[in-house]
Amino acid sequence: MDVTGFRALLTPEGQRLLARLPAYDEASALGLGERLRREGFEPDLVAAALTQSRLRARGRGKLGPLADRLYLTADGLEQATRPAVAARRTARFAAVGAQVVADLCCGVGGDLPALAAAAPRVLAVDRDPLTAEVARANLGVLGLADRVEVRCADVTQVDLAGVQAAFVDPARRGHRGRTFDPAAYSPPFSFVLDLAARCPATGAKLAPGIPHAVLPAGAEAEWVSVGGDVVECALWFGPLAGPARRRATLLPAGATLTGDGDAAAPAGPVRRFLYEPDGAVIRAGLVAEAAALVDGTLLDPTIAYVTSERLEHTPFLTAYEITDVL
Repeated sequence: MDVTGFRALLTPEGQRLLARLPAYDEASALGLGERLRREGFEPDLVAAALTQSRLRARGRGKLGPLADRLYLTADGLEQATRPAVAARRTARFAAVGAQVVADLCCGVGGDLPALAAAAPRVLAVDRDPLTAEVARANLGVLGLADRVEVRCADVTQVDLAGVQAAFVDPARRGHRGRTFDPAAYSPPFSFVLDLAARCPATGAKLAPGIPHAVLPAGAEAEWVSVGGDVVECALWFGPLAGPARRRATLLPAGATLTGDGDAAAPAGPVRRFLYEPDGAVIRAGLVAEAAALVDGTLLDPTIAYVTSERLEHTPFLTAYEITDVL
């Protein structure tokens, strides 16, 4: 789908077609498309409408009911932030009282509703024309068009005069698929550091597997899991950063564990209970801090399983009773 094809969806005919579509069903999509074309709808419009229906159905697990209102692209859905994560993250921007916030690499606008609730003005930037067009349409759907300006531009070249805080979400996929090298992000991780130097109140969404060695001193790294799935590492600079170097945050509960990431838990013999840390705790390097909550030791220095004589209920560790050691 290109910009012209997407704009066709916004016309009265496109809206009428979208409203007619039943709940998406892969098995009946082909037959539905043929029927709609026989009824006189343009083939390209039918294809665009069915694509939206399919993406919205896929997006419900990630975006909840909001997915049925938004316009999506495949890449935009892949990179979109879950509403609970966006709300949690944006609370930091609200706390510093920024009047103008920039959302760089804004995608289809998953973070924009939360950012617009935290600041009177938001500048949203994405270099892909279709993505920027979709973001504008979503702002209209959400009633935020008067508070957010969308620019189609390269974020490394955009003028940030007047911007008091910034959020950047570099693309971590290329033509060969997902990249794990921060230097291969688009824009690269070096741009994140440069942005933080120019705009101290900066936050960045990074891959959960980012190497600890590349994280700068003075910034706070926060690994976030949702329902046990680690979804991102947020890097906070300047007034957006807290006193901790490392943080693991578990949603939807909002439980958070902090530390410097340097501590190492001792290993010991198998005891009555086995604990498995949440993935965010492991990624953040806070297994020692979690083990201390249950007076635990590691089963082995090279793995993150904790064992203890005590049964403690904590969101950071899942407990199992050991019945046999074989």
